[in-house]
Amino acid sequence: MKRIFTLAAAMLAAGTLTMQTAQAGGRHHIDKRLKVVSVATGAAATASYFAINKWHWKWQDGVFPSQWGAIAGTTIGCAAIAPMIGTVVVNRPLTQREGHVMIGSCIIPIIGGYLVNAAYNAHPEWEADAAPAPRYVKKRKHRK
Repeated sequence: MKRIFTLAAAMLAAGTLTMQTAQAGGRHHIDKRLKVVSVATGAAATASYFAINKWHWKWQDGVFPSQWGAIAGTTIGCAAIAPMIGTVVVNRPLTQREGHVMIGSCIIPIIGGYLVNAAYNAHPEWEADAAPAPRYVKKRKHRK
């Protein structure tokens, strides 16, 4: 019974963290398709981990160098593949922020992307593409 309550609490927390928040005209919009890519690559990394473990919940000895090796390998694979797939899906180069949010979601599932996004909101100077707009300079007409 404790497992059911624990699972229900985890599902409630995961559902709450994936709900859309209100934005009052914010300028940092992350494409919704990238959220789908992030979830899909995270699920694929999880499936890869279980495939390495011969689909057992408990770690099987002798399957991979170690359980932590399998975790590190699937996490690094997810972090490498997610931005590549995201670039193909949105058909444009990703911004630095979008790439880091996707990588954060691979490292810490569900909340990693939100933490990275909050860090970027707290430090706007981190964004390379947030250069100030060029000033308009009125050209003078020269008389002859």
